[in-house]
Amino acid sequence: MGDQAMVKTGIAATGRIPRGNAICYSGYREGQSPASRVYPSRDQIREDLLILARNWKYLRLYDCSPHAELVLDVVSAESLDFKVMLGLDMAAEMSNPHCPWGAEFSEETLAANRHANAAEVRRLIDLANRHGDTVFAVSVGNEASVEWTDHMVPVDSLVTYVAEVRQGISQPITFCENYVPWTYKLEPLAEVLDFIAVHTYPAWEYRSLDDALEYTKQNYRSVVDHYPGKPVIITEAGWTTAANGRGIDPHNASEELQASYYRQLMEWTSAEEILTFVFEAFDEPWKGSPDPLEPEKHWGLFNVDRTPKLVMRDLYPDLAPE
Repeated sequence: MGDQAMVKTGIAATGRIPRGNAICYSGYREGQSPASRVYPSRDQIREDLLILARNWKYLRLYDCSPHAELVLDVVSAESLDFKVMLGLDMAAEMSNPHCPWGAEFSEETLAANRHANAAEVRRLIDLANRHGDTVFAVSVGNEASVEWTDHMVPVDSLVTYVAEVRQGISQPITFCENYVPWTYKLEPLAEVLDFIAVHTYPAWEYRSLDDALEYTKQNYRSVVDHYPGKPVIITEAGWTTAANGRGIDPHNASEELQASYYRQLMEWTSAEEILTFVFEAFDEPWKGSPDPLEPEKHWGLFNVDRTPKLVMRDLYPDLAPE
């Protein structure tokens, strides 16, 4: 679309947050991962989307990979009633000594990452335009500024990416991040965004179910209060169902706890009309360490075999194991 005038839509035009059930979706199954570039098949994505279409209207995608492109193609081909937030998979543009698992990179690697990020931005613009009826918003990155990230991108670079995307699409633009950076370092970025997207994970911060929802509310309100008048949504909130003690105590991870937190979260966000993307649809076995109890692998409301966990069993009795 080049330099022609953009007509803002949705949140950008009205300042109003959409309403409806929202969920983060990544369709990778056993033996598949974005790192290996082994992607789910069209039939697998279709199966997933038909499951999700029974309860959700809004989907969040994390990149512009062949996986994301196929998701958008299936939504269109099947005439599914989804609206999608499309994201960028940003690689590190600077080293981060604060990352616990290591994020020190050579200048050659960082230069290659900047080149890759620029290409990802072009793919985002292309996909958002080709699927304008489905893509309702875009994000210029995910957790690329929080203190512990392994893919740190300078704030001024994020601002530049927003300007480039703004020239190419009409959809509103955000950035998805932990609540903490929004209250200080991301102020220049917030100025150029149409709305703010917040992540909140009480379990990662050693909170029990007793005060989890109240902590989530505090996280959200710390950002809302920092940007009066700016729309704020939640793009990740959830509860893992297994843990090996790495970051989350095993006793604080179970299907029962997930179901309880989900119910409380939905009651609050529905009453307050806060668009909230639950993290996440399906378990992701490719994530984290090889340990099968690695908490990163178990945030899904459904198991990797697509059977519903306790939280979804009443809604999906036909998919539950006998």
